[in-house]
Amino acid sequence: MAAGPLAFQPDVLAALGTGRPVVALESTIIAHGLPRPQNLGLARDLEAIVREEGAVPATIALMAGKIRIGLDDEQLRALATSDDVAKVSRRDIAAVLAGGGLGATTVAGTMLAAHMAGISVFATGGIGGVHRGAEESFDISADLDELARTPVLVVTAGAKAILDLPKTLEVLETRGVPVIGFGTDTFPAFWCGSSGLTVPTRLDCTEAIAQAFALHRRLALGSGFVVANPIPEADALDRATVERAIAQALDDARRAGIGGRDVTPALLKRILTTTAGASLRANIALVRNNARLAARIALALTRL
Repeated sequence: MAAGPLAFQPDVLAALGTGRPVVALESTIIAHGLPRPQNLGLARDLEAIVREEGAVPATIALMAGKIRIGLDDEQLRALATSDDVAKVSRRDIAAVLAGGGLGATTVAGTMLAAHMAGISVFATGGIGGVHRGAEESFDISADLDELARTPVLVVTAGAKAILDLPKTLEVLETRGVPVIGFGTDTFPAFWCGSSGLTVPTRLDCTEAIAQAFALHRRLALGSGFVVANPIPEADALDRATVERAIAQALDDARRAGIGGRDVTPALLKRILTTTAGASLRANIALVRNNARLAARIALALTRL
């Protein structure tokens, strides 16, 4: 694989070769999800957390015509400080590789690259889903299709709260994607610990999750595997406050004519302002929490 489009960091390649646990990390959060300099600080923190738990981090991005499976600090810095970084989902990979530029992988792009590299566990912030008003806009994240066909376990704080969460869960059910609540009976809503929507299955320990995912793969069921991990209670935002901020941000986006893949970053930026920075602090807390859980699940998988 190293001679093809994939280029591995040496520690990631060594871990995969010896069966040590590896956790994939996305790069869109570095290039597009957080302001500077918090983006670089979080990227480093996530890698450190994964290592603390006994696993090897593999932040994924596109650079110089290669899909980088694992980045060094200079490469992390380039993603965090460059102004011209493409946002890369499945459909964009070949074109960005051919152009040789910088590309930050979304949830869908990271899942696909992780699967190509033989990595089974991926930590993100929140998955994409069905956008509010999708019955008119048809705006549905490619993350849902990727979850339907790529067998990677994704640790996430639910779906982003700006989405239509009931419809997102319906699509996941239709596509046959397991949704496991880690220590919770309700689906998390990103900055909020609960959306009030029931998860199909609750599991309370990493060993049980690892066993379920191992069986899911052994049965060749084909889909991804969502582990919904609520934001720590001390870091969660009030649901009513978040809903007011989302309503205002959606109205601003409509007035500005913002659509497509520009909607999510625009909404997140507006909500950051509306919540006086609280959404950023919550975002950082939930991603750190997800990285730790993902590393523990990856470790449990290696013990099976």
